[in-house]
Amino acid sequence: MGQLPFIAVEGPIGVGKTSLSKKLASQFDFHLLKEIVEENPFLGKFYDDIEEWSFQTEMFFLCNRFKQLEDLNKDYLQHGKPVIADYHIAKNMIFARRTLKEDHFNKYSQIFDLLTNDMPKPNMVIYLHASLETLLERIRMRNRDVEANIQASYLEQLSQDYEYFMNHFEATHPEIPVIRLNGDHLDFVKHQADLQHIVHQVQHHMKKGEGIK
Repeated sequence: MGQLPFIAVEGPIGVGKTSLSKKLASQFDFHLLKEIVEENPFLGKFYDDIEEWSFQTEMFFLCNRFKQLEDLNKDYLQHGKPVIADYHIAKNMIFARRTLKEDHFNKYSQIFDLLTNDMPKPNMVIYLHASLETLLERIRMRNRDVEANIQASYLEQLSQDYEYFMNHFEATHPEIPVIRLNGDHLDFVKHQADLQHIVHQVQHHMKKGEGIK
């Protein structure tokens, strides 16, 4: 890795990104960056009518994540403080490509490139994936109002989009380690051994950097 750790945890809705990010931030004493989700005023409408509300929803997320990264760089990374985030800014394009009409996507893509061109990017990615059944069960258990109308078909397509994106990411960013974790087989919330398995993998990649501990 060769630089200050900036780790992103990624994966589809309900897979456990925030739970794992919190545990790893505590384990390594890293600053935790959590994405703004439920504060998005368009999200409930989006799940009711994706086509109608997709552009507003994605623009809200993009602008808020841009602001978060700007503040993160100024307050933490520039001061040598390592960070773990429960998202990677590149996820915006996964959702935008799936939900936006072509003309909206073209506009969105231009704005995304302008905003993120000089933003700090994570130098390690933890990719959580799981079966549709597991995702639906975890979404049901956390019982967020804004997620009540998520369609299984949308979630299944999103999981496929993530898989495609991560395969492409690994092919085009060989310098950035990606740790793949199967959420069907690992329960890092209930089982300490599963969490330690993940911690050891992160430590291994950090130490391959420049002896970063």
